[in-house]
Amino acid sequence: MVLTLSRTLGYGLTQPYTLLRKEEANLIYEKDRAANAALLTLIVLQIVMLSALYAGVPPHPPTATPLFGIAPFIGAALSAACAAILLGATETKAGICLTLLAALLASVSFGPQKYADAQFPLIWPAVLVGQGAILTLVVLAYRSVRLKPRQLC
Repeated sequence: MVLTLSRTLGYGLTQPYTLLRKEEANLIYEKDRAANAALLTLIVLQIVMLSALYAGVPPHPPTATPLFGIAPFIGAALSAACAAILLGATETKAGICLTLLAALLASVSFGPQKYADAQFPLIWPAVLVGQGAILTLVVLAYRSVRLKPRQLC
């Protein structure tokens, strides 16, 4: 059951808002909770990588690639993940888009290409955890779009 009410904003203006049943609210919270956990996992992994880069502690990512510098790239990935959390990782179109963008950007650091990396024996825990978080985000975003494609606001 969904109950729509309106609240007075002042000057005679009203704004509609929706009250959800407790069960529906918990379901939304639980789904976003899993996506937020996966996004926070990627955030922590990328902050640790960036810290290792700045401190020069091996193994750390290279300072630059042929296409871009690593620090700005990791900054963009962190920003996308934080924005996805704030917008509702699996509840809004913008949140889902940012969730998938964060997963895509993280796959540069933790994708399957890392199995061929010379430093893989040193970085395998971060790679496996990162891939698990990326897979979780992609599955949750797919389910969210598949279950309610027209209801996303």
